Amino acid sequence: MDAWRFSTEAYPKQDRYEAWQEALERLALKPTGHETEDGAYGLMSAVVSQSGISFTRLISTPQSISAIQELNKAAGKDGVWVASLLEGHITFHDGGNDLKATAGDIVYGAVGSRTTFTLETFCRVVIIYIPRSAFRPRLMAPLPTKVIHLSGRAGIGHVLAGFLASVAEALEDLSVDQLRPIELALPEFLMAGIFRQADTRALGGAAGVRAALLHRICQTIESQLGDPELSLANIAEAHGISPRYVQKLFESVGQSFIRYIRYRRLERCRYDLESPIHGQLSISDICFRWGFNDAAHFSRAFRDQYGVSPREYRRAAPGNQQQGHPWVTTRGRPNERIGAPREERAASGGGAAADELVLEAPLIETEIPSIPVPLSEDGARHHYIPVTAKTVHWGYFSRFLPPVLEMRSGDFVTIETLTQHAYDDYERMIENDPGAESVFHWTSEGKNVDRRGAGPMDASTYGRGPGEGFGVHICTGPIAIQDAAPGDIVELRILDIHPRPSASERFEGRYFGSNAAAWWGFHYSELLTSPTREVITIYEIEKKDEGDIARAVYNYRWTPQTDPFGIVHETIDYPGVPVDHTTIEKNFDVLKNIEIPLRAHFGVVALAPDHWGIVDSVPPAYFGGNIDNWRLGAGARIFLPVSVPGGLLSVGDPHASQGDSELCGTAIECSLTGVFQVVLHKKSDHAGKLLDLDYPLIETEEEWVITGFAHPNYLKELGKNAQSEVYKQASVDMAMRDAFRKTRRFLMTTKGLTEDEAISLISVAVDFGITQVVDGNWGVHATIRKSMFID
Repeated sequence: MDAWRFSTEAYPKQDRYEAWQEALERLALKPTGHETEDGAYGLMSAVVSQSGISFTRLISTPQSISAIQELNKAAGKDGVWVASLLEGHITFHDGGNDLKATAGDIVYGAVGSRTTFTLETFCRVVIIYIPRSAFRPRLMAPLPTKVIHLSGRAGIGHVLAGFLASVAEALEDLSVDQLRPIELALPEFLMAGIFRQADTRALGGAAGVRAALLHRICQTIESQLGDPELSLANIAEAHGISPRYVQKLFESVGQSFIRYIRYRRLERCRYDLESPIHGQLSISDICFRWGFNDAAHFSRAFRDQYGVSPREYRRAAPGNQQQGHPWVTTRGRPNERIGAPREERAASGGGAAADELVLEAPLIETEIPSIPVPLSEDGARHHYIPVTAKTVHWGYFSRFLPPVLEMRSGDFVTIETLTQHAYDDYERMIENDPGAESVFHWTSEGKNVDRRGAGPMDASTYGRGPGEGFGVHICTGPIAIQDAAPGDIVELRILDIHPRPSASERFEGRYFGSNAAAWWGFHYSELLTSPTREVITIYEIEKKDEGDIARAVYNYRWTPQTDPFGIVHETIDYPGVPVDHTTIEKNFDVLKNIEIPLRAHFGVVALAPDHWGIVDSVPPAYFGGNIDNWRLGAGARIFLPVSVPGGLLSVGDPHASQGDSELCGTAIECSLTGVFQVVLHKKSDHAGKLLDLDYPLIETEEEWVITGFAHPNYLKELGKNAQSEVYKQASVDMAMRDAFRKTRRFLMTTKGLTEDEAISLISVAVDFGITQVVDGNWGVHATIRKSMFID
């Protein structure tokens, strides 16, 4: 099996169109009308199976694509292409005929037909090439000479569209043995359904009738291959025709009844021999399973057909290991609407599917509570944003959120942030704190911040609460940056960070945070001891001359908690649920004589993504978000590409300390206040490290830190269910590949290195680390030391 993946984002912008052309050429295709001033945007994932069937998932902005006939001929391609549209609108041009396709439709034709297809919008499409040999000897008529359209909304088209969409989504995760059943099923789909109408249309009249009858006969044979009594006589009887006429039908396409049956039985045996699912069956069991009466005869026939014995073929078959994800989380949105978990909720109906939401307005009041400070000598203004229920949004980003502040490039701002885990210990982290009490207020009469997450407001998916907890972070903002426009870059300089003191009479002036070893953690399926559990550890921060540290105070196991609305939370599945400390058992004998150096930083720094829905705050991407890199502390700066007017900057998810990977699910989640300066870099002025920047770049005094993600732009890559699929499809391997590509591009673009120079330098001097494996879209970062560059 041959597999490859291509992304234009791996290339400097000025090289992307050429790279895109070369990538399409591998598929014997060429683009037109795609290049823009920012370069092309396109992604491809391609797999070629052992039998020569190629599967390509293509994601791209609008363009036209046509076949390169010379390359098809040179490669000896002879077969059928099938295009199944997953998202968007495509027009297929075939000799003056235009076929318009929308999501769910299927279009197919013969390789060699002069077809151009125009992506009218941003599109996701799966394109499959099936060689003629995959249909032999069952292809009883010429391949279709015209492009044929099949609606995916009913009948066999609906079934096939769903099948192809599933293949496309899982393409990069399929192992050899998982691909084999698909290879077998796909020609069957085409032969049983869409080719029948093509054959009749191509032949017409009596020839079309004979082709249709032969198809039905072949389908009957397929259903009876395992019957050793299958014969010409009983097939003829089943179709009400004479045995002689059956023979003539096969002779008309250069076949014979006996040879056809033997070939189909041998093919079925061949699939079983290489499938690990049938690894426990002996060779004799397999040949008898498909209608052979004599094992020795089967062995000779198999060798004559394939050139090796059945035993040799089985020994050479690919390994049986499956490629799957050892950890799958359900924190994110479900793929589709799931009925309410309670009978009474199901009876009440209600609720749009999470991925079909339209943002309600207003989400928060538009009153601006920030406190401006007089201008400094250089004309910069210093603003202050206290944290209240009016200045936060909880668990999501949106381009439609009204800003709580508008500031100019060069202005300073002090931003208060709260950890969403403060209710793990109300007394230490919320009590008597007006800002925290305002945000976390929740009684049976209502709560101040109702929406917590990007899910439906009526909680019709799981019944957790408004927003469903599909996104968990309390974010302060958003802040609009004056004159910021798509294509610009916002630089956020982190000048200082202070922990938020406890306001409790008992703990006043001390600092606390919480760590949750939760169900979404990487460790959760690897516990050595029972029972399976979630554990909260409360930490206290101590200021020392030699450096601030954190010490564990106590821990406890999460017990089912009933929120003020009466909903029971068996796990930590909804943010801000009050923890009743009478239901837990505190263990104060924990992490004794261990001091953890502080790495205070903000886990979430985000601009609003270019997306028309509400976006879960958990998976990070090109716009920043939940990056969770501890290097984003005082003295650092982060550069983020602007996607929407004003940028709309949000800050949250404050951490006292975190290790690379954030393995158990969280850091030491601790409310912090930060002092920042915002600098806007206009697109026309980009140079140096900002040239070609379309991802979050962290810079410290000594290093550049490149952020890579499993899916750098998952909202585009994964389609309409992206906010669910990203939790299922992330891996460290994919994040590492993205970090490498961005690092190579950074060195080539900003330092003028050749590709060979960049690759050598990356290997000998750049450090890669696992940023996090708990945020749905896993992260790997690359650290480049500035001191290497003597200029």
